[in-house]
Amino acid sequence: MRRTVDIDALEDVLCAALGSREPVCSPTRLGRDADAFAALDPAVGERPTLVGGGAPYAPSTPAPARPALDELLRRAEALGVPQALVPGVRRSDDVSALRAAGFVPVAADPECVFRLAGDVDEALRTRVGADRLGELRRRHGDAAREVRWERIPLRELDGHASARDAFIALHESAAPLGGTGPYNAAALDALARGPLAERTTVLVARRGSAVVQAGLLTRSHNGRGVYCLTLATYDDGPGAARDLREAGLYEVYVEAQRSGLDWVHLGRGDAGRMRGLGADLFVPVDHWLRAPGLTPAAADTGEPALSAFAAPPVASVPVPGPARFRRQPRFDVVDLSSNTNPFLGSASRYPELDTEELARTYLSTVARLPGHEGIGALSADHVLFTSGAVDGALLLLAALASPGERVCVTSPTFPLYDHFARVLRLPVVDVPLRGEDLDELDVERILAAEPRVTLLCDPNNPVGTRLDEARVHALVAGGQGLVVIDEAYVEFSEKPSYAGLVARHDNLIVLRTLSKAWGLASARCGVVLAQPGVVDALRRVQVPFGFTDASQRAVRDRLTDAPRVLYSVRRIRAEREWMAAALADHPAVERVFPSETNFLLVRLHKHERVMDRLHEAGILVADTGRGIPDTCRISIGDRRANNSLLAALSAAL
Repeated sequence: MRRTVDIDALEDVLCAALGSREPVCSPTRLGRDADAFAALDPAVGERPTLVGGGAPYAPSTPAPARPALDELLRRAEALGVPQALVPGVRRSDDVSALRAAGFVPVAADPECVFRLAGDVDEALRTRVGADRLGELRRRHGDAAREVRWERIPLRELDGHASARDAFIALHESAAPLGGTGPYNAAALDALARGPLAERTTVLVARRGSAVVQAGLLTRSHNGRGVYCLTLATYDDGPGAARDLREAGLYEVYVEAQRSGLDWVHLGRGDAGRMRGLGADLFVPVDHWLRAPGLTPAAADTGEPALSAFAAPPVASVPVPGPARFRRQPRFDVVDLSSNTNPFLGSASRYPELDTEELARTYLSTVARLPGHEGIGALSADHVLFTSGAVDGALLLLAALASPGERVCVTSPTFPLYDHFARVLRLPVVDVPLRGEDLDELDVERILAAEPRVTLLCDPNNPVGTRLDEARVHALVAGGQGLVVIDEAYVEFSEKPSYAGLVARHDNLIVLRTLSKAWGLASARCGVVLAQPGVVDALRRVQVPFGFTDASQRAVRDRLTDAPRVLYSVRRIRAEREWMAAALADHPAVERVFPSETNFLLVRLHKHERVMDRLHEAGILVADTGRGIPDTCRISIGDRRANNSLLAALSAAL
């Protein structure tokens, strides 16, 4: 509801609900938001207030420009009303005119949107899990055996007297406007007379002849979604109203899918509760109030301060193009800005840029894994999704180091660190790992080199071992540069992750991936965990739209299915131990290195002969002999694949 004509129509509905020519009432009559207003000053909640720009219980409205605010304040003065309220403004809007006019934000519940992505059940399963999906389906099935849903165009509601009377009765019983329902008879008539009527349908559920549920569904002006303006349900026992409400929303989802819509707007509400209904887009909203005695707060840009580690050229440029507006929802606008083909379906639209809810899902899922204490202190602002962890490594070198600044690597290690650094004209200092298991970090030599960035692979690829934790802590605490820890394989380790320390150290960055333990190599999803100012620097060099909608859906699906992932990790660990024992006893093998990954580093007798024979047998392993003499890296497969490898090794003797 972003058009002026729609906003004016909602204001007319509010006037009708209040029974007045002007939308004037005290904030205490505004239902669930009353407490938020009263918290400012008890007197604020009781004063007459002119509401401009729609209604507090409606979808959000655009932040008004200065001329509209001047007109609102002029009306308030003419009416002798001491306060003015602009309800439901998205925090992503430009609110500078509101601040300049002396308005103060009052936090409200976020707007909640259920975005359809193909099948309704599949979309729900990836967001709420199989158990919750089953619960919603059962409630819908139980309700469908007792009630019958029907849809009546609002223009035709007068011809359905029983439905109209029941709609009004259900809404007036809720009395969210202090005894006057927002959709009482007068309000419903005003809506039916206005421009929204042509796009609005009354949803009615009947149990026999009795109406037990009634709501209003309004198509968006861009034709891609539907607003669930209200859904009132008869309460005939503990939990009954909740069950029927959830069944009704499921019915709305299914009908939206049948109609080819992209989203259902669920209104404002508690984010936790709405997540349980499948909502996956949450738009922060404020009511803006101007009242005597209220002092405007300082402006909040919503963006973190750029990290001091940002390279000078990066600090001089903004986040590029569309990514700069990632927090500005685009679901309910007519988008004529992207120069795409409008005739070839949803695939012609660019991917969703707002991944905040997916970041929250990632953090909450990973926080439940063993060895991830402290990650709960991170927010979505600490998270950047990249095209695999290797993309994250390239981004941070490009954004945080300038030509001539040293990059430290610790061989043997992942070879692309060195590769990316040299491509970016960054001198590389190699401080090799020490010890029989190649797991000892030479902290003193690294600090002496004074690198801008130190890249650690832990668990190590290709060795498979973990670095000594005390030495890693000493490096983070003792250096002036950035320490980047690539934890691509950490889920296979029984030692803790360093992700929980990111919130405490400005110079620590942790790279993660969903390609390994999470089994999503084809989705190309890496995760950078860093201070928000570092994340902002990386966004300035990241190509927008690299994280596709298909990849986002795959990631959300897999994160919701974490128990299956953890079970597979346990199987890999068990197979790793079996394989390590089998290889250690094999006559072609000199040594098996200890591993906390999903692979084993093996030193071979007759290295070249064995590698040739494996190739001839159609078995691919990574030849690591150039970096670690006479070795290869063997990924853990299933038992059949592992037995094939062992047989090929025997044939090579």
